[in-house]
Amino acid sequence: MANKKVLIPLAQGCEELEAVTIIDILVRGGVEVVTASLDDNRTITASRGVQIVAQTSLESVMADSFDMMILPGGIPGADNLEKDLRIIEKLKQTSQQGGFVSAICAAPKVLVKAGLLDNKKATSYPGFINVNPAKGMSYIDLPVVEDSNIVTSRGPGTALDFSLALLEKLEGSITRQQVEAALLRP
Repeated sequence: MANKKVLIPLAQGCEELEAVTIIDILVRGGVEVVTASLDDNRTITASRGVQIVAQTSLESVMADSFDMMILPGGIPGADNLEKDLRIIEKLKQTSQQGGFVSAICAAPKVLVKAGLLDNKKATSYPGFINVNPAKGMSYIDLPVVEDSNIVTSRGPGTALDFSLALLEKLEGSITRQQVEAALLRP
């Protein structure tokens, strides 16, 4: 069976702990991770000044299909994702094709804009989707919330739990357990 393939768009000002944790855990689990900048500048300066280099540009992968699309949070990273109509289009496309869409921290607000959290359960960093919820959405105050093909999480402190939950969705519980055991989590 072919490895699962995920898209992680990296916007200027993204939360580096979330981005790197998600990438690392999925790669450890054998997932093919594609990181994409929103423009031709592939060097992303994250919210705390850490520089991350994306593998490609978003434009170059718009025609590709992915098993999951994952949005790291951070401000202004989540704002930059929300303003990019290609992100909204790609989220909808991924969901319509049966893929997972997921977001952490402030980034679930992008899922609200895309209409993907209507009548769903979700979480985010406090002050984002709980104050501007989607139609019929239930805000759940838990580290990771799953509802059908949507996975959301709260922030940097929940990034590891979020990443492991995503890995389990993609590769199953055995792979998650193997990766988690090697991390020596308490």
